[in-house]
Amino acid sequence: EEEEEQEQQQEEEEQLYQQLLLQAAREMGSKTPVHEHLPSRLITPQPGLCIKTVSSQGTKVFVNICQSPQIPPPPPLTEAGLVKLLQSDDPSSYRVPMSLGEPHAEIDNSGQGCTAYDVVINDEFFKKTQKDTLFLQFLIAVLFEGLENKYSLDLSREWRVLKNRKCLGSIGQQSVRTSSRPCIQEIDDTETETSQSKGFSQV
Repeated sequence: EEEEEQEQQQEEEEQLYQQLLLQAAREMGSKTPVHEHLPSRLITPQPGLCIKTVSSQGTKVFVNICQSPQIPPPPPLTEAGLVKLLQSDDPSSYRVPMSLGEPHAEIDNSGQGCTAYDVVINDEFFKKTQKDTLFLQFLIAVLFEGLENKYSLDLSREWRVLKNRKCLGSIGQQSVRTSSRPCIQEIDDTETETSQSKGFSQV
């Protein structure tokens, strides 16, 4: 009976964290983009992991979470600090710098067409999300909100990480304009190795 009570309590805590994650992500993603003329720099993101979900239209959507030391890391935060942040009145005060790429058409393993997005975060923060499930869930909640707000998407929160694939499609060099001050920074990509035009937001 004690084990059942513990399991039930754990499930209730997980449901609470999921609700807090969604609420925090919505507040972070609702910030108004700030446009500035900033110098650009070329970054070469490395593949990290690939997330699979679906849109409200039922189409497959893949999110390539990439990593680069050129993307600034968010402020240091422990798991206990993250839980406290999610329960606070202003979770959007914690900012995760990330670059949200334009959609690109790809073919999945079954030969069907799908859409993929490249999201670049700091490499050290990426490692942290691989060690702590709560940080990974927090990251995915925030980047889903960011993609939805930028591209008018409606993504399912039922997602899964692809085990044998770090990315879908090719990831080229990206020339981005960045700033550490705005919460969300619209970034126009002027050059890519694959000559594909992309735009970025820093959240």
